[in-house]
Amino acid sequence: MTRIKGGVATKKRHKATLELTKGHRGQRNHNFRRAKESLTHALAYAHAHRRDRKGDFRRLWIARINAAARLNGMTYSAFIAGLAKSGVELNRKVMADMAITDPAAFAGLVKTAQG
Repeated sequence: MTRIKGGVATKKRHKATLELTKGHRGQRNHNFRRAKESLTHALAYAHAHRRDRKGDFRRLWIARINAAARLNGMTYSAFIAGLAKSGVELNRKVMADMAITDPAAFAGLVKTAQG
């Protein structure tokens, strides 16, 4: 039986890796060995940082809500506690958007949390 060489498959695999590393610096997008290592790390970072991004956004929303609550004479913690007592179930993403786009409605929420 004749031997089948893997040149075509290898070339295809190398080409796919090099395409995925487009934008990496130096040898990391030209040399297959370096590119493969760079791609492995990039995918690991992407996976880890997808989780981190959720926390980053939550911190941003809390900062926005706190700023808007303080403009209405209330702290963030008192605002959230007041909303919980009054039974209002809005998530932080919606409240942060409301604080920016509709300050009057947010002021209504603050009044609800106070009373």
